[in-house]
Amino acid sequence: MRRLMAIMLALVLVVGAFTGCTEADDGVIDIGVSIANFDDTFLMYMKDGMDAYAKELGAEVRVEYVDAKEDMAKQMDQVENFIVQGMDAIVIVPVDTSATEPMTELAVEENVPMVYVNRNPGNLPDGIYYVGSEEIVAGQLQMEFLAEQLGGEGDIAILMGKLDNEGALKRTEGVEEIAAGYDGINIVDKQTGNWQRAEGMTVTEDWLNRFGEEIKAIASNNDDMALGAIQALKDAGREDVMVIGVDATPDGLAALEAGDLSATVFQDASGQGAGAIETAYKTAQGETVDQEVWIPFQLVTPENLSDFK
Repeated sequence: MRRLMAIMLALVLVVGAFTGCTEADDGVIDIGVSIANFDDTFLMYMKDGMDAYAKELGAEVRVEYVDAKEDMAKQMDQVENFIVQGMDAIVIVPVDTSATEPMTELAVEENVPMVYVNRNPGNLPDGIYYVGSEEIVAGQLQMEFLAEQLGGEGDIAILMGKLDNEGALKRTEGVEEIAAGYDGINIVDKQTGNWQRAEGMTVTEDWLNRFGEEIKAIASNNDDMALGAIQALKDAGREDVMVIGVDATPDGLAALEAGDLSATVFQDASGQGAGAIETAYKTAQGETVDQEVWIPFQLVTPENLSDFK
């Protein structure tokens, strides 16, 4: 049985190799994109940016999208399949930035350009690229805003994204770094809401039970969790607590306009997506590009909200 399976796998690889040659011969650049989770609001806005840039290129490029469904093993399989299919470049929004080394090594070994986007694995050997925003800056912008609004005093809590994501760790680090400069600001707790609105609501409900009136503000690593926190606060009649998010999603901007969200930090999802496809396309053609492409964060408040709608 094992011998039969090995023969079948070899046949698949041979067919895949010929398929890859056929696609390469037609002059079209084929790009495989594996996204951590199609249910993530921000990542779907990023995908829209990828689609828009690919549309600008027209018939010069084909892009295939797959959903890793927050499963690192599945994402590794997807990368292997892209290699077998003969993709000219691969774009990855990693499920777990601490577990990307096997994918990176495979891409380097097969000489296929790979572009990580939004979540930085940190290890970027030759032929491996990153497009995203400097995550620590988002947290710094959040805490600078909260510190000013609180007059340098108050207890706050931090809603974190997935703990294996560089973005969650760095954004939290940015909040903590600025908060440490204020004797009157105390971070009472930090818990993961896994980037999800429902989980952000559940964590906030727990905080309200544990800390009561002490909490004056919540810094959330993204808008979705912030919106969950806002719902929990409304249900508890606690409209005095400030909530700030990251991403400036349409739902986040609507909450800001309604006065529910105190502020958010604009992360250019479309810009990151477009930058990833542009980098993949150019490297597949052998062009020299920057190994890291940084898309800046911007603080969004009621005063400049109109600039982002």
